[in-house]
Amino acid sequence: MLLRDLPVLKRHPILCSLAAILGLASGFLMPASAQPAEPIFSEATPEIRGWQPLVRVLDALTPNVDTSLALTPKNVTDKIGQLLDSGQNEAALDAINKRLQQRENNAEIGVDVQLLFLQGRAYSQLGQHPQAIESYKQLTIFYPELPEPWNNLAAEYMRLNQLDLAKEALDMALLANPNYRLALQNQGELQLMLAHRSFEKAKDPARAKDTQYLLPTN
Repeated sequence: MLLRDLPVLKRHPILCSLAAILGLASGFLMPASAQPAEPIFSEATPEIRGWQPLVRVLDALTPNVDTSLALTPKNVTDKIGQLLDSGQNEAALDAINKRLQQRENNAEIGVDVQLLFLQGRAYSQLGQHPQAIESYKQLTIFYPELPEPWNNLAAEYMRLNQLDLAKEALDMALLANPNYRLALQNQGELQLMLAHRSFEKAKDPARAKDTQYLLPTN
């Protein structure tokens, strides 16, 4: 209200009362601010110390994301991948769960293959292999044509010594891509594990010792 208007309002009590009512009403009519969604990443993200290439169906990492802009789904998965690559597994899993909740709240359609793959990696790197298996199983259901989830599923079964299930998963990985190098390597390791198990059942300690020496250590 301008100062020059005050004498007018003083001479007109009705106008003064009306102005007060309108001012009060405007406070009620102002739309309430929407509650912001919980941020997926904390403001102070720990410094990323570089990364080692691992099995993934992810695109190349995108550095220097502009944090003043809303993160796209790819930005989110890239940052989660960086956390996993630098060993920040708990922080990565927390971000994954927040993003999954965000997708549910927004009723986003479809399955985020990258996010599920990262979830499997996070569980595996935390030593939570049954949970990793569930994540990779979901991927094999929705994307059976991808060899990577089958291969990673087999690796989790091998860690739990569930060799028959590992063989089935590797067969599917190589059916999807017969030349998939990591699946072929895992197949070789699985065959050694199966041979070792057979020698142990046959009570052949010498051969069991030989295969034990060749087995990979987790």
